[in-house]
Amino acid sequence: MDQHYEEWSTNAPRGLLLVGAGVTVVGHAVVLKARKKGGWFWFGLIGLVLLNAGLSVFGEAIKHRTLYEQKLG
Repeated sequence: MDQHYEEWSTNAPRGLLLVGAGVTVVGHAVVLKARKKGGWFWFGLIGLVLLNAGLSVFGEAIKHRTLYEQKLG
């Protein structure tokens, strides 16, 4: 199997998982802040880190899929 295809097939799901986890944790931070409970800042920070990491990993997957498609074409 092609290296670019393997990179795409492993990074795409990981990126989507990280994005989903990041959005969930940020949402939890919003709920904590709305209820005026502590810890919302740290949940928000961790959620944003997860979200940005997920976007980065997914972007890398898109790059590898594009390189794979170019090789085929």
